[in-house]
Amino acid sequence: MKQVKKIAVALMLFVAATSFVNAQSKVAHIDVTQLLSAMPEMKAAEAELKKLQETYGADIQASMTELRNKYTQYQNEAASKSKEENEKRAVELQGMEKTVGEFQQNAQQEIQKKQAELFAPISEKAKAAIERVANAQGFDYVIDAQVGSGLIVANGKDLLADVKKELGI
Repeated sequence: MKQVKKIAVALMLFVAATSFVNAQSKVAHIDVTQLLSAMPEMKAAEAELKKLQETYGADIQASMTELRNKYTQYQNEAASKSKEENEKRAVELQGMEKTVGEFQQNAQQEIQKKQAELFAPISEKAKAAIERVANAQGFDYVIDAQVGSGLIVANGKDLLADVKKELGI
């Protein structure tokens, strides 16, 4: 009886190992960054983001110029002003510096928020296209082939051309 149990267990292990080997998944790869940069929507989003950055940059530069001019003016006039007046001017300059710093932080936050708002739908569109192509071609896994993403060998199917075709680019 013990002999039969051992043979049954060995047989089940053999069947399980055989099915595991036969059930290997198909894997493909794609450079998602390259795909996104080829999408016309991404180019338009990057242009819009650049325009916003330039607008904020110009505003910040104008504020910095105003602050420098006021600082130079107050320095030149310091000898002819009273101690109280100079202290009042120093506080005013500190307030202006703080305002400019806060504006810079707010501008950076707004740019990041706009970037997320612009890029999210584009990323979703690319992901959906990758999924459609992978499903159509029978791939179980698609790995990002971007340098530094952890992919060491990329001998499998590259889906970039097929996904670009799916997106019409």
